[in-house]
Amino acid sequence: MRVLLTGRRGQVGSELERAIEGVVATDRASLELSDLEAIRRKVREMKPEAIVNAAAYNAVDKAESERALALRINGEAPGVLAEEAKRLGALLVHYSTDYVFDGAKRSPYVEDDSPRPLSVYGESKLAGERAIQASGCRALILRTSWVYGPRATNFYRLIRGKADANQPMQMVDDQTSVPTTAAFLAQFTMELLKRKAEGLLHLVPSGAATRYEFAREVVRRTGSRSNVEPVKSDRFPSPARRPAYSVLSNARAAQLLARPLPDWQTALSTMT
Repeated sequence: MRVLLTGRRGQVGSELERAIEGVVATDRASLELSDLEAIRRKVREMKPEAIVNAAAYNAVDKAESERALALRINGEAPGVLAEEAKRLGALLVHYSTDYVFDGAKRSPYVEDDSPRPLSVYGESKLAGERAIQASGCRALILRTSWVYGPRATNFYRLIRGKADANQPMQMVDDQTSVPTTAAFLAQFTMELLKRKAEGLLHLVPSGAATRYEFAREVVRRTGSRSNVEPVKSDRFPSPARRPAYSVLSNARAAQLLARPLPDWQTALSTMT
């Protein structure tokens, strides 16, 4: 199968490149997603049977001042990929986020819950979802949360660096979601594709944690002497609002895979 992968240098893209046999993988140097015509040219030149879009504008705070760029990359570009997929009869796999929700709910969000993003980033990711759905192409849209891995800058690497140096840290205890490794996403994306899954799914490990709880677990597993202090989000003012609760239910994905998904602590064990 001819597969076009975007975002090969990102956390999820790098894992997918290793997992997909014979994939043609692109990065910003070879395919800039803000250039919509370049996207059309690349897809029409390659004629893939599947497109996996692991690229995105992920600078949550910076998006508040770069709204047009965030919407172009996260909203318009997936729409163009979807239009081209529809023309070819190809499947489009796309990643979205828990930040499409406002955090007002206090039980895990399911796929049928109404989105209400608080930030430009969340708004742009929701725009991408809707553009794909409006195209009528075959698509698998995977919402996930708090993605981390050994590559790029992420909250796991920040915590691990401090833990390894036995440095104290402050972590917020009023934001709750599901920490998700890039390797987990790649593994279960491939399993869902083997089962020919389509539609909108939440793909995260089981369970939930605050950033404080996650940091405590990293410190415990590494044997670090770091002290982790719980603080409120207002200790770290930021341009973008983040949902206080954005736990995603993975029940629908688990049903399709015919087994429960591992919890976030099990996923973390592959990192520590």
